[in-house]
Amino acid sequence: MAAKNNVRSYRNTDYVHGNAVRKAIPARIPANTPEEVRRTSVNHRVRRNREKALQMDLPYVLMLTVAVVCTLCICIRYLQLQSSITTNIHGIGVQEAQLEKLRTENNALEISIKTSVDLDHVYKVATEELGMVYANKDQILHYDKTESEYVRQNEDIPKY
Repeated sequence: MAAKNNVRSYRNTDYVHGNAVRKAIPARIPANTPEEVRRTSVNHRVRRNREKALQMDLPYVLMLTVAVVCTLCICIRYLQLQSSITTNIHGIGVQEAQLEKLRTENNALEISIKTSVDLDHVYKVATEELGMVYANKDQILHYDKTESEYVRQNEDIPKY
């Protein structure tokens, strides 16, 4: 009974006061009650709480099933999108490699075309074999046409 004087009781729960955080002490059953009565009341409460915790009624099961199905659908859709993104990234890489290959081939063909035409040879054949000469300044006629950006060859050139 001397130990009981150091403990203050508030609403069926005992607290020990001191300089630390309050710690709850389980509610004490009077010492004069028989041991069997104390055990049965605690055991009965524990058993009732366990039964409530283990009980699963139909709405709870349905809600849990819907939640699991929704989660599964979201996971499947996520994996599909992830796979699609990976496939697209791989396809982009393949197309970039093809583009680079085509650019390389195009540049090689352009260089071969430019080097295949020897302008010095063309000048030599035109002047020596065909007798061509450069035009004088008085032989050049300038033609301005404002209606379009190019000149059609089937139109008459104006005479000065």
